[in-house]
Amino acid sequence: MMSSPSSGPERHRRSGRPERPSPWLRLLPGISPKRRGFVLAWWGFTLTFGGMRLLTWLIHIDVAGVGDMSAGGVHIHHYVWGILLLVVVGAAGLVERSARARAWMGLAYGVGLALIIDEAALLISLEDVYWDTQGGVSIAIAIAVIAVAGSVLALTRGRRASRADQDDDA
Repeated sequence: MMSSPSSGPERHRRSGRPERPSPWLRLLPGISPKRRGFVLAWWGFTLTFGGMRLLTWLIHIDVAGVGDMSAGGVHIHHYVWGILLLVVVGAAGLVERSARARAWMGLAYGVGLALIIDEAALLISLEDVYWDTQGGVSIAIAIAVIAVAGSVLALTRGRRASRADQDDDA
């Protein structure tokens, strides 16, 4: 019986060059390629939310060399970058479906969503309430997202990835 080109030990791209194994396979062993994007979205969200809170706090206390981003004298809030990132992820998701792309899109999705959720209170009130009491809405939403998504990932954790899932991991 002849094997297909992609079923042998060394997989090849359509160009004939061997594919490199996904870096996510080494970072997340045992996580199926179909689930990997969700795990990376959760990590991306959690780390980006924490990082943005730290960065905005450093701006707020006026640490030297750290400041707001603006264009033409207008402050550009980080939710704008989150929306743009989600637009790119959405467009890429319509085109690319490989396991490697799903992992990268999952990570980018989590980052983009965190940038938006971090300023949810501002978007709800249409005023810059980031450091006001009303700004706590953003923190509450983010903590809820982290807790619910993390719980769902933990509760739905199945057995280790099957060999078929790992073969899908290029």
